[in-house]
Amino acid sequence: MSRRSAVKLLAAGAASTALTGFEASAQSRGETLRHVMGGTINSLDATAPGSTREVFGISMNVYDRLASFGRKQVDDYWTFDFDNIRGELAERVERSADGRTLTFHLRQGAKWHDGSPVTAADVKWSLDRAVISKTLSPAQLASGSLTKADQFRIASDNVVEVMLDKPDRLALANLCVPFSPMINSTLAKKNATEEDPWAVNWLKENAAAGGAYTVEQHRAGQQTILRRNEAWQNGAGGKLPFFQRVIAQTVPEAATRANLVERGDADLAIDLQASDISALEQRKKVKVLAIPQTNGFTALVFNVRQAPFNNAKVRAAIAAAIPYENLFKAALFERGRVLYGASWTEAPNGDFPQPLPERFDLDKAKSLLAEAGMASGFATTFSYPAGAAAFGEPMAALIKESLGRIGIDVSIQKMPDAQYTTMEVERRLAISLGTGTAWLPAPDYFMRTYFAFEQRWNFSGMRDPELEALVQDARFETDAAKYQATSRKMIDIVAREMPMVMLWQPNQDAVMMPQVQGFTYAFHRQADYRDLSRA
Repeated sequence: MSRRSAVKLLAAGAASTALTGFEASAQSRGETLRHVMGGTINSLDATAPGSTREVFGISMNVYDRLASFGRKQVDDYWTFDFDNIRGELAERVERSADGRTLTFHLRQGAKWHDGSPVTAADVKWSLDRAVISKTLSPAQLASGSLTKADQFRIASDNVVEVMLDKPDRLALANLCVPFSPMINSTLAKKNATEEDPWAVNWLKENAAAGGAYTVEQHRAGQQTILRRNEAWQNGAGGKLPFFQRVIAQTVPEAATRANLVERGDADLAIDLQASDISALEQRKKVKVLAIPQTNGFTALVFNVRQAPFNNAKVRAAIAAAIPYENLFKAALFERGRVLYGASWTEAPNGDFPQPLPERFDLDKAKSLLAEAGMASGFATTFSYPAGAAAFGEPMAALIKESLGRIGIDVSIQKMPDAQYTTMEVERRLAISLGTGTAWLPAPDYFMRTYFAFEQRWNFSGMRDPELEALVQDARFETDAAKYQATSRKMIDIVAREMPMVMLWQPNQDAVMMPQVQGFTYAFHRQADYRDLSRA
């Protein structure tokens, strides 16, 4: 047995022991959901700087928000419904005729996990924290014009109003995300300090919540155990979640996670390798849901502030030299939705991301490179983070080979994740591997986040005055037809300027025991335990 095999076997045994060791304290195996994940739950507060994506999933199950996205069935899977927002902690949500006031009527009898009643003062404090505290919340809520504490007003004992200067399309949606948790302010303030008035440090290790699950045990970076809140009434139809217990455990090795689910020692894994998924499907011992990440994308990013990529023809030439189908097969095993190959000259609709008119054509690539005055080619680099090596490595090899055919000599740079992120933010990469997920999948939010203004997620550094003006117009546009028309114009600009070569939307492959039902693809790409059940 090789050392690697031995380590895998030991890891599998340890993980299995940890999972089954809790069985005695659960009411039954059937009422306990066991979720194995590659990442870590390093905090209980999704708003804390440095929180991992896995924390977002835990937070959505432990904390309520004023409202939440609904869900809809597409083909044989469920996905979140961005266009269907319902009340969560709020029983009813009203929007004024001018779109500038949102009124939240809190559920009668709602309680925090410690049994104390939810008050409008708690909600006001939670909203104030979301826009004032030194957390991840203010930047996100600002995208919905929620920036000041005086925008939130207690109208009565169970009514809170949110006031906007303009009718921002994304104000209500921003109150559905993990950065807008409703917090037991009395409990949080007891554990606040003069240096930390919003209890940021305390809430990393403790919950002051009232959501569907309470935290029974939390070992940061290892395992978190949740217990169902029997008093919770804030779900769709007031129904309690099926599972009484949830064990969320970190198991770093993807193959071990796959093995645990296949053996029945775990119920769910959502972050396996594409190569493992194919093997699992062939053996047919588990259920695999392949759900396109409709609010995400993978792309090749050009640094448009660095020559020669400040020349649109050079960018277009490279886009024409990308072997799209070969990349899709080698890197993703065709597990996703492609964002290339369209034939339009003007965007047919305002949806984004959508397939753009990019396709492999070496003759076109050579011609464009000549028009750019670079017929003899040039040398450049393609960079990707080590954490994306599973698909970054085969992509890099194919890109290097194909661009070499038009005279572009590509050096491959595989970087530690932290170094890659730093250089990406500082825009010191030439061509890089870009991935993104927009929590709020509205076209103007995508454009604002990834293609406009001087901010972190504008990977390419693109600044186009026309696009930025359209983004601002769309943000406050209340007429649906005008919004669609503006969205089409923005898509046309991105397709013409091509700061990124859009490649695909990868699947979220949810692997689970055959009896597990109701898995819903969520905008934060984590599991919502409230939707799950066991047949």
